Amino acid sequence: MKKIFIALIAFVLFSSHVMYLKLEGYFLEPNTAATIQLFNGTFDKSENVIDRDRMLDASLLGNGQRIKVAESQWSEKDSVTVLNFKTGEAGTWVAGISTAPRAIEMDADAFNTYLEHEGILDMIDWRHENNKMDSSAVEKYSKHVKTIFQVGDKKSDDWQKALGYPIEFVPLDNPYELNTGDTLRIKLLLNGAPLANQLVYANFKAPEDGHTHGTETGAEHTHTDAGEHGLSHDTKKEEAHDHDENPVQGHAHEAKTEDKHTHDGETTQHSHKTETSEANEHSHTHKDGSTSHTHAEETQAKHSHSVDEAHEHDNDTKDDIEPHTHTSGQQMRTDADGVIEVSLSADGIWYVQTIHLVETDEENYTHESNWTTLTFEVVHAHGEDTHTHEEGGIPSYVYWILSVLLIGLLFFWFNRKN
Repeated sequence: MKKIFIALIAFVLFSSHVMYLKLEGYFLEPNTAATIQLFNGTFDKSENVIDRDRMLDASLLGNGQRIKVAESQWSEKDSVTVLNFKTGEAGTWVAGISTAPRAIEMDADAFNTYLEHEGILDMIDWRHENNKMDSSAVEKYSKHVKTIFQVGDKKSDDWQKALGYPIEFVPLDNPYELNTGDTLRIKLLLNGAPLANQLVYANFKAPEDGHTHGTETGAEHTHTDAGEHGLSHDTKKEEAHDHDENPVQGHAHEAKTEDKHTHDGETTQHSHKTETSEANEHSHTHKDGSTSHTHAEETQAKHSHSVDEAHEHDNDTKDDIEPHTHTSGQQMRTDADGVIEVSLSADGIWYVQTIHLVETDEENYTHESNWTTLTFEVVHAHGEDTHTHEEGGIPSYVYWILSVLLIGLLFFWFNRKN
């Protein structure tokens, strides 16, 4: 019973919900029905739907026009919030959602675990340096998410327009004019100004049956299995870090029990995915000389407070409770201009994410955080053969030659017989 109880505490405590906008296919036909999914949980699993009254903004941006999403366009499927819309004319489109603030109260241990789990390493360092590791927190947080998708073949410049969110990623290159192997420059804005020296994470999920371009636009090429495109093996652990449904109302929430706190209004479990991609093996240097994406494992070793170290469990529960993180993939810092460079190392759905968390003097709160993510798809250049073929097979041109020879021999034999 003790083992189950401790596992339950860890299950409830050690997880949080990152928000993403996702599409089944990022290459769509003009003027057709389509859907965008709003995930709140991990990139692979949404844990709860988002109430419409939480959305301060929900917009589609295309062909120079910003279209406000109507409440009637939303529906729900399981734990996913679904936006139903009709694509417009060909172009590179953007969808965005910005949520109202919520609040969460955590004791010192829970707050430290949350910082480690979400990769908010600068705040961990600050707390160590200022002897604040024993301080509790009341955090005001909000989330602001975007996705970029391509409609038809025509490229437009809507991808580079800011939506005016408190924090957001704005690409400096159109991701749909780049291909696998290229580098995508992205600027991070905080209240409209470049945010320097901010820790950012980027990762991808390789499609199971090849990229969606072939499905959506009728392209004839077919991908091999995802493993041949650099799909990483994943390890999953189901946890929860519950979110509060009550809006911020200018006062601290009632203290929760130390083994449970809320975030986004759900107490349901959710899976975390750790992906180790070939992107982890690459590095590049920014203009200011800083090096991108050291490994998450290296970072955790540097700070010496991994989940296992920060939260010691009885020996009989360690096999049941595994360390977990949202911060796998490329890790980088924005330069003086707020810019990162993401190495697009493989075909797949890419997601970039960060959490800007600072202390605040606002009454009733100790900290404020703004979360942001950006999703888009990356494919290899058309005509570029990136697939793995089986060795030892007979080339197709041999069959053509043999067929022509056989037809010639049959023609010669029938003529001779006549």
